[in-house]
Amino acid sequence: MHTFEKARGFIYRNARPLDLAMFQYHFENGSRENVIAALSAYQNPDGGFGWGIEADNFNPNSLPMGVWNATEYISRIGGMEPEHPMILGILRYLADGDGFDRAHNQWNNTVLTSNDYPCAIWWKYPESGSAFSYNPTAALAGFLIRYAKKQSALYEKGIRIAKEAADWFLKDAPPERHIAGCFISLYEYCTQAGVMPFDEKALMEKLKEIVDRSICRDVSRWGEYIPRPSAFVTSRSSRFYHEGLEELCRAECAYIKSTQLPDGSYPVPWTWGSDDKEWYVAENWCKAILTIENLLFLREFDS
Repeated sequence: MHTFEKARGFIYRNARPLDLAMFQYHFENGSRENVIAALSAYQNPDGGFGWGIEADNFNPNSLPMGVWNATEYISRIGGMEPEHPMILGILRYLADGDGFDRAHNQWNNTVLTSNDYPCAIWWKYPESGSAFSYNPTAALAGFLIRYAKKQSALYEKGIRIAKEAADWFLKDAPPERHIAGCFISLYEYCTQAGVMPFDEKALMEKLKEIVDRSICRDVSRWGEYIPRPSAFVTSRSSRFYHEGLEELCRAECAYIKSTQLPDGSYPVPWTWGSDDKEWYVAENWCKAILTIENLLFLREFDS
């Protein structure tokens, strides 16, 4: 059976309604409204998101990382109107919700309540009590700049955090995929808003450097949890695509086709590192997410 048809079958059998709606949006003329309806099931009354929207964390409480995850789905369907109730809820959470540390001027990467629910070990709140990172803070600051009312206190909060984040990134950023991804989101949100509260050229040059350093060019290691080109390059029009990656993208297409499992999915290159049986549910959810990402990459570069 063709790669796509096998993958489609897996999605329909195993994906969460949210990811099924995303699959239909990308490949079957599905509506944005169906994605939004499915996404709304993960939003709490405080405007934040939980309930396992981050597939590796079953915490139902609102989490900064859960909100970031929701904003990624919103971005993939082209964004939403700033006055949409879902957007207003997110803004309310980012203004007043738990998970923001004023002393560090950052959102927590994870929160204490995650220790009470099945999740991957990296989502457990550390005993040190320190869980700060510009993942997801940089991206959430960008969301505020894109969606909060100009000159509002919340907008100014986004501007302030974005400046601090960019200063840190230009000086100390490691070649780490998740942090780089959040700064890419920050840059894109600011582009959409027409506001650059940092040195635009310097940040983009640094991002391109970090992306190139992060992509693993050793194909023999691609079965590990390590960035392939698709971690950053989703189309030939990407800011991070260049001729030097052309052959590597073709190699990834071949890799994707060669690693499809008999059920149509693709291997998940991580485990939770715990005995939680819920991992076996999450694994199928993650397989569905990875399957959609792989199909999108093949559609763009396998030609």
